[in-house]
Amino acid sequence: MDCRREMLKGNTETLLLSLLQEQPMYGYQIIKELEKRSRGYFRFREGTLYPALHRLESEGLIQGVWESHSSGKKRRYYSLTEKGLEWLEAKVVEW
Repeated sequence: MDCRREMLKGNTETLLLSLLQEQPMYGYQIIKELEKRSRGYFRFREGTLYPALHRLESEGLIQGVWESHSSGKKRRYYSLTEKGLEWLEAKVVEW
């Protein structure tokens, strides 16, 4: 078993909510920020990230909003909801 994959798998929600607690972010930004902060130790793939974001959104822990970028592209920015903040705070206490 790949230890990194197992650590990421078991903490995906906590990692995502922790990042989104600081500021709204779009998918690629989340991938890059996590990679940067972990010095490359954690790397989300799109196949892991987007299903997790959709699951968190359907559970009401995050909210996604489409915004237009200056390049003309639309990006979906995700932000933490009040329910998501409560969930994250409970997880931190649990650790």
